[in-house]
Amino acid sequence: MGRIVKFIGFMVLCSLGSSLSYGDDLVGILQLALANDPTLKQAEATYRANRENVIQSRSSLLPSFGLNGSTSRLTSGPTDSIYVDVTDPLSGNVIRSRVSDDHSFRPGLNNHSWGIGLNQSVLNLANWYSFQSAQASDRAAAVNYAAQEQDLIMRVAMAYFDVLRAIDLLDTNNQEEEAALRSLDQTQQREEVGLVAITDVYDSQAAYDLARNTTILQQDILQSRYEALEAITGQPHPEIDLLREDFPIMEVDGSLNSWERQADSNSLAIAAAQYNLEASRKTLQARKSDHLPTIDFAGFFGHIVTAPIVSQGVQIGGGASDRSSLALNLTIPIYSGGAVRSRRRAAEYNVIASQESLELTQRQLTQNIRNAYRGVNTDVLVIAQRQLSIISAQSALDATVLGAEVGTRNIVEVLLARENLYQALRLYADSRYIYVIDGLRLKQIAGVLTPQDIIELNDWLQAGG
Repeated sequence: MGRIVKFIGFMVLCSLGSSLSYGDDLVGILQLALANDPTLKQAEATYRANRENVIQSRSSLLPSFGLNGSTSRLTSGPTDSIYVDVTDPLSGNVIRSRVSDDHSFRPGLNNHSWGIGLNQSVLNLANWYSFQSAQASDRAAAVNYAAQEQDLIMRVAMAYFDVLRAIDLLDTNNQEEEAALRSLDQTQQREEVGLVAITDVYDSQAAYDLARNTTILQQDILQSRYEALEAITGQPHPEIDLLREDFPIMEVDGSLNSWERQADSNSLAIAAAQYNLEASRKTLQARKSDHLPTIDFAGFFGHIVTAPIVSQGVQIGGGASDRSSLALNLTIPIYSGGAVRSRRRAAEYNVIASQESLELTQRQLTQNIRNAYRGVNTDVLVIAQRQLSIISAQSALDATVLGAEVGTRNIVEVLLARENLYQALRLYADSRYIYVIDGLRLKQIAGVLTPQDIIELNDWLQAGG
């Protein structure tokens, strides 16, 4: 499980990069999707953003450093200049003399200091459990991202084979339209010489019009399938390789019990739910620790320089000094308005929710793996039966045409027999692609879908002729 989670992204890129170059086969399109799919790129960015929570949570356990500094300048003085009247002893005149200047910024006292502080959490169980919770959440996010990569494989395969299905259906519709046109021409010719009634021409015309209408609709469906594939890769793919006719149709290798055990061990959905439950439990432990004492270490060293104060020609104080301190701080939470108990109750409910989510995921996995297993085996039987239905429909059409030529069958019966034949062809082609997708989906549900499955499937594709 851990290996899949840790290396799936690397495995996707390397295994594909070492195979074929970019092209219009399944592997080449998957390569383009890995490089250009917006959904996967969004999932990767979200995963990397959430992963930063681990670093942020770890930071509360690591020391923190801080550097501070300050500088100041102090000036003082009267708002206005001070004057006194002085009598000149020689002349006896009164002279106004300034004895104190008003405030100026030029004379002043300059002080500055700098310091460095260190803080380290010594005992804080809440932070420790929060860090463990963040780690578990990161593992859950990694699993979910791996699931997104598997989902991309499925989306590419489904879009690719939807195109092939539409191509086959359009080809069958074209054949049916051509057959309807030939039948219409033959009926018109026979009506002109009086061998059939005009109603037979009307029936043939209606059958041709219906076939033509179906062809037009199928052409639009094919174009939309091409565009859906282009939306994943960001590039058009006007021609893609086709599934070979000898593609093997086989029942699932292994028993249902073995696939259930494999799913239990490798399911990415189960792994993500388990990691989320672990994260919830660690968060609960953190909330239970919120009322416990915490101890922090604090250290400080500072250098302070102050300017001396001059008073009546005498300098007072001033100079440089160093200060340092080491301290252990004990904090005991007592009451915070009920917030601590409320956060604890919320964490307990989140644990219950995670437990129920895991239980639901396990039940859904059991149901899905059984349905997928039976679905693939059912597809095998359906394909075999539809092969027989083509043979039966062809034989019925041949017999009906022969009967119409000798007058024992009418044109309506011929048209119905032909419609049954082409419907059987459409159903057979459709069932082959359903089998391919169901086989990949079974592996996805079991958590064992890898790019190697796409590479092996790609070997059964060939360029269209």
